Amino acid sequence: MNKKIACWGAVLALLAVVIGAFSAHTLKDIFTIEQMRSFETAVRYQMYHAIVLLIIGFHADRLKKITLMSFFFITGTILFSFSIYLLCIQDFIGQSFSFLGPITPTGGIILIAAWITLLLSLVKKKYNENI
Repeated sequence: MNKKIACWGAVLALLAVVIGAFSAHTLKDIFTIEQMRSFETAVRYQMYHAIVLLIIGFHADRLKKITLMSFFFITGTILFSFSIYLLCIQDFIGQSFSFLGPITPTGGIILIAAWITLLLSLVKKKYNENI
């Protein structure tokens, strides 16, 4: 087990629940339908990847490239989800975050790299097939 990676997963999952609840109860009357959909996508992706980080953290001793993989998952999730959060609330708080537009797809590309790293780790892992 890698406690640090599992803690990252738990923190990101906690934040996804808090941010998702906040948006559902507070922002739904402020956001356009498109903004709400984008915000919900960011929360959903954050939760998906938080769960993956928990799983990786608990099985770290059985995977290869764990440091790189967890770095990609954490960084990609933060860049992807939090850039969307800020882009969605920019009109509400009167601050422009338009410079973050290119950050969202960059986060997505890093998440793709994380999944590729996980896949390669699984493919290269030799498991006991006597199940």
